[in-house]
Amino acid sequence: MGEAVRARRGGTRWVPVNPVEPGATGPVKSARRTVELLEFFAAHRGLHSLAELQHSLGYPKSSLYMLLRTLTDLGWVETDGTGTLYGIGLRALLVGTSYIDGDHIVAAARDTLDWLAEATTETVHLARLDGTDVVYLATRESQHYLRPMSRVGRRLPAYATSLGKALLAERTEAEVAQLFEAGLTALTPNTIVDPNALAADLAETRQRGYSVDHEENVLGVRCFGAALRYQHPARDAISCSVPVARLTPGRDRQIVDALLAARDRLERMFR
Repeated sequence: MGEAVRARRGGTRWVPVNPVEPGATGPVKSARRTVELLEFFAAHRGLHSLAELQHSLGYPKSSLYMLLRTLTDLGWVETDGTGTLYGIGLRALLVGTSYIDGDHIVAAARDTLDWLAEATTETVHLARLDGTDVVYLATRESQHYLRPMSRVGRRLPAYATSLGKALLAERTEAEVAQLFEAGLTALTPNTIVDPNALAADLAETRQRGYSVDHEENVLGVRCFGAALRYQHPARDAISCSVPVARLTPGRDRQIVDALLAARDRLERMFR
């Protein structure tokens, strides 16, 4: 049997997969390792030693060292002053930015996101479901001094965000259960970690037409999300994040109305 490798599966969880036998038709091992290494760096901030990388990824140390040297020469990986610690390189940023710049959904949604941010005066997001996570594609920051902070490219568990829950609600209970068969991890004391509770929350989301994050991702911030149903199942969603301190009576309804108006506008545009 060949050497076991690891594959990234929905988020930042790493699991062993079946090795590719010599001569078999399948992924090229060196290419697979390159992608897995870069995804490890993307999921784990900071710099990492060769020993740490070898322990986490399970590659032979000599092969891993040569891969790191090659990627460092090409600008995909950077090292510290000692040359013994490794992290993601500038080249990865350039390629990641090109994805955003070339995405027609992001480009077409700009005016609507600007309108929603102005109508609510709060932070708004556009995100895409990727496995068990949502990835932020666009953000408009609130006009207020007190505001939640986020960034394009951020990845968060779908079950802990309004964006993600809006998209999960577009799937069946069986599909959601399969996605999170490994379990749910709390980000705050309010994060839903019970599968039955999550199923009930998604059922409520389907009924009312939008999702609510009750400080499940960041304490002190409530978020409202809506899936964009221009494809099935929905892959993209928009949201509005509001500090709880600014949620005066009736304010949530105003925000939801603006959010759903923006959703309808985007759906008409992309259909």
